Amino acid sequence: MPYTINKEMGARKVVTIELWPYNSLKPKGFAFFLGATFTLITIPLFNVLGTKVFWGLFPFLFLTLMGIWFALRKSLRDRQILEQLTLYKDELILIRQDPTGEQKEWVCSPYWSKLRIYDKEGPVANYITLSGNGREVELGSFLGEDERKELFQELNRLLKKLNSNP
Repeated sequence: MPYTINKEMGARKVVTIELWPYNSLKPKGFAFFLGATFTLITIPLFNVLGTKVFWGLFPFLFLTLMGIWFALRKSLRDRQILEQLTLYKDELILIRQDPTGEQKEWVCSPYWSKLRIYDKEGPVANYITLSGNGREVELGSFLGEDERKELFQELNRLLKKLNSNP
Protein backbone atom coordinates (compact mmCIF):
# COMPACT_ATOMS: atom_id res chain seq x y z
CA MET A 1 0.00 0.00 0.00
CA PRO A 2 1.63 3.29 -1.05
CA TYR A 3 0.54 5.19 2.03
CA THR A 4 1.19 5.09 5.76
CA ILE A 5 -0.81 6.28 8.75
CA ASN A 6 1.19 7.42 11.77
CA LYS A 7 -0.61 8.12 15.03
CA GLU A 8 1.20 10.20 17.63
CA MET A 9 -0.69 10.44 20.88
CA GLY A 10 0.85 13.54 22.40
CA ALA A 11 -0.70 16.74 23.68
CA ARG A 12 -2.36 17.48 20.31
CA LYS A 13 -3.23 13.88 19.29
CA VAL A 14 -1.79 13.98 15.78
CA VAL A 15 -2.53 11.59 12.91
CA THR A 16 -0.36 11.88 9.79
CA ILE A 17 -1.15 10.19 6.49
CA GLU A 18 1.59 10.10 3.85
CA LEU A 19 0.74 9.14 0.26
CA TRP A 20 3.07 8.49 -2.67
CA PRO A 21 2.75 6.88 -6.12
CA TYR A 22 3.61 3.23 -6.46
CA ASN A 23 6.99 2.77 -8.09
CA SER A 24 7.67 -0.78 -9.26
CA LEU A 25 11.11 -0.10 -10.77
CA LYS A 26 13.72 0.32 -8.03
CA PRO A 27 17.26 1.60 -8.81
CA LYS A 28 18.67 -1.95 -9.00
CA GLY A 29 15.87 -2.94 -11.37
CA PHE A 30 16.55 0.16 -13.47
CA ALA A 31 20.25 -0.80 -13.83
CA PHE A 32 19.40 -4.45 -14.52
CA PHE A 33 16.82 -3.55 -17.18
CA LEU A 34 19.20 -1.19 -18.98
CA GLY A 35 22.02 -3.76 -18.79
CA ALA A 36 19.79 -6.52 -20.16
CA THR A 37 18.52 -4.23 -22.93
CA PHE A 38 22.07 -3.24 -23.84
CA THR A 39 23.12 -6.90 -23.96
CA LEU A 40 20.18 -7.92 -26.14
CA ILE A 41 20.71 -4.97 -28.49
CA THR A 42 24.44 -5.69 -28.95
CA ILE A 43 24.08 -9.43 -29.65
CA PRO A 44 23.11 -8.89 -33.33
CA LEU A 45 26.01 -6.43 -33.72
CA PHE A 46 28.65 -9.13 -33.08
CA ASN A 47 27.93 -10.71 -36.48
CA VAL A 48 28.57 -7.48 -38.32
CA LEU A 49 31.57 -6.11 -36.38
CA GLY A 50 34.07 -4.40 -38.64
CA THR A 51 31.65 -3.97 -41.54
CA LYS A 52 29.77 -1.00 -42.92
CA VAL A 53 26.52 -2.60 -41.74
CA PHE A 54 27.73 -2.22 -38.14
CA TRP A 55 28.07 1.55 -38.54
CA GLY A 56 24.67 1.68 -40.23
CA LEU A 57 22.94 -0.13 -37.35
CA PHE A 58 24.91 1.22 -34.40
CA PRO A 59 23.46 4.78 -34.31
CA PHE A 60 19.88 3.50 -34.33
CA LEU A 61 20.53 0.94 -31.61
CA PHE A 62 22.35 3.56 -29.53
CA LEU A 63 19.44 6.01 -29.95
CA THR A 64 17.03 3.27 -28.90
CA LEU A 65 19.00 2.59 -25.73
CA MET A 66 19.27 6.31 -24.91
CA GLY A 67 15.53 6.77 -25.55
CA ILE A 68 14.72 3.97 -23.11
CA TRP A 69 17.09 5.48 -20.53
CA PHE A 70 15.57 8.99 -20.83
CA ALA A 71 11.99 7.66 -20.75
CA LEU A 72 12.62 5.60 -17.60
CA ARG A 73 14.38 8.52 -15.87
CA LYS A 74 11.51 10.88 -16.73
CA SER A 75 8.98 8.36 -15.44
CA LEU A 76 10.93 8.06 -12.18
CA ARG A 77 11.16 11.86 -11.78
CA ASP A 78 7.44 12.32 -12.53
CA ARG A 79 6.54 9.89 -9.75
CA GLN A 80 8.35 11.85 -7.03
CA ILE A 81 5.12 13.09 -5.46
CA LEU A 82 4.42 13.16 -1.74
CA GLU A 83 1.14 14.13 -0.10
CA GLN A 84 1.11 14.54 3.65
CA LEU A 85 -2.20 15.06 5.46
CA THR A 86 -1.88 15.90 9.15
CA LEU A 87 -5.00 15.77 11.29
CA TYR A 88 -4.94 17.81 14.48
CA LYS A 89 -7.91 18.29 16.77
CA ASP A 90 -8.27 21.91 15.64
CA GLU A 91 -6.98 21.85 12.04
CA LEU A 92 -6.18 19.75 8.97
CA ILE A 93 -3.01 20.47 7.02
CA LEU A 94 -2.38 19.00 3.57
CA ILE A 95 1.07 19.48 2.06
CA ARG A 96 1.70 18.27 -1.49
CA GLN A 97 5.22 18.13 -2.89
CA ASP A 98 5.29 18.00 -6.68
CA PRO A 99 8.05 16.34 -8.74
CA THR A 100 9.60 19.77 -9.25
CA GLY A 101 10.04 20.14 -5.46
CA GLU A 102 7.36 22.82 -5.21
CA GLN A 103 5.18 22.50 -2.11
CA LYS A 104 1.52 23.46 -1.90
CA GLU A 105 -0.25 23.76 1.43
CA TRP A 106 -3.94 23.68 2.37
CA VAL A 107 -5.25 24.31 5.90
CA CYS A 108 -8.79 23.81 7.15
CA SER A 109 -10.79 23.24 10.33
CA PRO A 110 -11.78 19.55 10.69
CA TYR A 111 -15.26 20.63 11.79
CA TRP A 112 -15.95 22.37 8.47
CA SER A 113 -14.11 19.91 6.25
CA LYS A 114 -16.03 17.57 3.98
CA LEU A 115 -14.61 14.35 2.55
CA ARG A 116 -16.13 13.16 -0.74
CA ILE A 117 -15.58 10.28 -3.11
CA TYR A 118 -16.69 10.52 -6.73
CA ASP A 119 -17.43 7.04 -8.02
CA LYS A 120 -17.54 7.89 -11.71
CA GLU A 121 -17.63 11.71 -12.05
CA GLY A 122 -13.95 12.43 -11.31
CA PRO A 123 -10.96 12.18 -13.62
CA VAL A 124 -10.32 8.71 -12.16
CA ALA A 125 -12.65 6.17 -10.57
CA ASN A 126 -13.19 6.68 -6.83
CA TYR A 127 -11.74 10.19 -6.93
CA ILE A 128 -11.27 11.53 -3.37
CA THR A 129 -11.53 15.20 -2.45
CA LEU A 130 -11.39 17.11 0.79
CA SER A 131 -13.14 20.48 0.88
CA GLY A 132 -13.19 23.33 3.31
CA ASN A 133 -11.98 26.89 3.74
CA GLY A 134 -13.39 27.74 0.30
CA ARG A 135 -11.36 25.13 -1.63
CA GLU A 136 -11.65 21.54 -2.72
CA VAL A 137 -8.39 19.58 -2.95
CA GLU A 138 -7.74 16.12 -4.34
CA LEU A 139 -6.17 13.28 -2.41
CA GLY A 140 -4.24 10.35 -3.84
CA SER A 141 -5.30 10.62 -7.48
CA PHE A 142 -2.20 8.54 -8.31
CA LEU A 143 -3.37 5.61 -6.16
CA GLY A 144 -5.17 2.58 -7.57
CA GLU A 145 -8.96 2.39 -7.53
CA ASP A 146 -9.14 -0.06 -4.61
CA GLU A 147 -6.48 1.86 -2.69
CA ARG A 148 -8.51 5.07 -2.99
CA LYS A 149 -11.59 3.26 -1.66
CA GLU A 150 -9.62 1.94 1.30
CA LEU A 151 -8.04 5.35 1.93
CA PHE A 152 -11.48 7.01 1.82
CA GLN A 153 -12.89 4.58 4.40
CA GLU A 154 -9.88 4.99 6.69
CA LEU A 155 -9.85 8.78 6.37
CA ASN A 156 -13.61 8.98 6.89
CA ARG A 157 -13.26 6.93 10.09
CA LEU A 158 -10.41 9.14 11.34
CA LEU A 159 -12.31 12.38 10.63
CA LYS A 160 -15.45 11.12 12.38
CA LYS A 161 -13.35 10.06 15.37
CA LEU A 162 -11.60 13.44 15.38
CA ASN A 163 -14.89 15.39 15.24
CA SER A 164 -16.67 13.23 17.84
CA ASN A 165 -14.04 13.53 20.62
CA PRO A 166 -14.55 16.59 22.85
